[in-house]
Amino acid sequence: MKVVYGMKESSDSLLAQRGLGLDAVPASILDHTEAAFGKSMTPTETAQHIIARVREGGDDAVRDITKRLDGIELDDFQVPASAIEAAYDEVDSEVTDALRLAAGRVRRFQEKSMPESWIDFDEGYGELVNPVERVGVYVPGGTARFPSTVLMSVIPARVAGVDEVIVATNPGVDRGVHPVVLVAADIAGADRVLQIGGAQAVAAMAYGTESVPKMDMVCGPGGLFTTLAKRLVFGEVGIDGLYGPTETLLIADDHANPTLCAADLLAQAEHDILAKPVLITTSESLAERVNSELEVRTGRLDRSEIAARSVDEQGVIAVVADLDEAFELANAFAPEHVSLVVRDPWSHIGSVRNAGAVFLGEFSHEVLGDYVAGPSHVMPTSGTARFGSGLSVRSFLKFSPVVGLSDRTSEEISRTASVLGRAEGLTAHAEAAEIRSELSEEER
Repeated sequence: MKVVYGMKESSDSLLAQRGLGLDAVPASILDHTEAAFGKSMTPTETAQHIIARVREGGDDAVRDITKRLDGIELDDFQVPASAIEAAYDEVDSEVTDALRLAAGRVRRFQEKSMPESWIDFDEGYGELVNPVERVGVYVPGGTARFPSTVLMSVIPARVAGVDEVIVATNPGVDRGVHPVVLVAADIAGADRVLQIGGAQAVAAMAYGTESVPKMDMVCGPGGLFTTLAKRLVFGEVGIDGLYGPTETLLIADDHANPTLCAADLLAQAEHDILAKPVLITTSESLAERVNSELEVRTGRLDRSEIAARSVDEQGVIAVVADLDEAFELANAFAPEHVSLVVRDPWSHIGSVRNAGAVFLGEFSHEVLGDYVAGPSHVMPTSGTARFGSGLSVRSFLKFSPVVGLSDRTSEEISRTASVLGRAEGLTAHAEAAEIRSELSEEER
């Protein structure tokens, strides 16, 4: 893993070209889409093409695009209830129990996070909190399976009070949606599961087709074209955020255990060759020991080739002078996950300003956040934690201010409204405020 020293070299390594980078893709992807559609297009143009076709052609367009891109012939989009019921027989009971336990923790966390409507009658204002009515949850699929993402996305929507929640996910080439994903969708409370993926799934949920209802919001992580499609349909529907490759940043002092640090970095690295494992430490000795542990442990992994490329090509160990520099660098990087592997981590919470989620100490490790800790694991990546938050009940809620003034309060502040209206040259505004004062005087 690359080791850098000092703030300048560390900043240069971590912050250069920081961002989603949605148009920087391998040539193989461009070749694949060109072969599928018969013309050369940028990734954004490809997503635009798919959205336009689905918007115009509905179900037939979804089927054709899926066959061209994935080699899969779709008949019915919706997974029948009988298949979901049968999925329980194909999933090990220990896995089902684990999904239920995780679902319970996620649900309780979201319930504690739920905002409430409020009214201050003395001041004459308040706020109504209402859920979005229809939400489409995208879950990556195909060769992979992510039942945890189903729980982490569907349950917050359900707790928020969303009326209808559907899940869309890629079917496999040899079979439909994996049984463990179907079981997770049932446990989480999804109304239905659709076996469609990619940008065509996002477009179908955003605009509606003969088989797919038009949603008010589309959420969830996905690949390049899914993310581009979400960006393009935003405004027609709401979205939760745009997500790039996953990332974890550890802040560690000389107290940290190098074996545990290496294990946490590799847990991130095995996701994807573009996953970004980062260690910022005040200890040069720890940096050396973690690197040694990485070399020993990587070869043991089932996904060792992926993890090794992530560590070698994306990983960084930054050695800085003190924890003040460590937090300054971490906040500039704005990671999806930040783990504080330092003495008394609770005393440093206030130093974290930009992070999707914060993990405190060696035993509150990020893998628990992936599966069972409680908060959703759908978090802002690629520096978007500077302004974004992770998926939660708040993602599915709308906040409507309420103004219900007493006659007395209205009269007291109407003069201010009139003055400001005339200052802006909006005399109708001013007169609408002034006329009420005149009516009040007549009544007196």
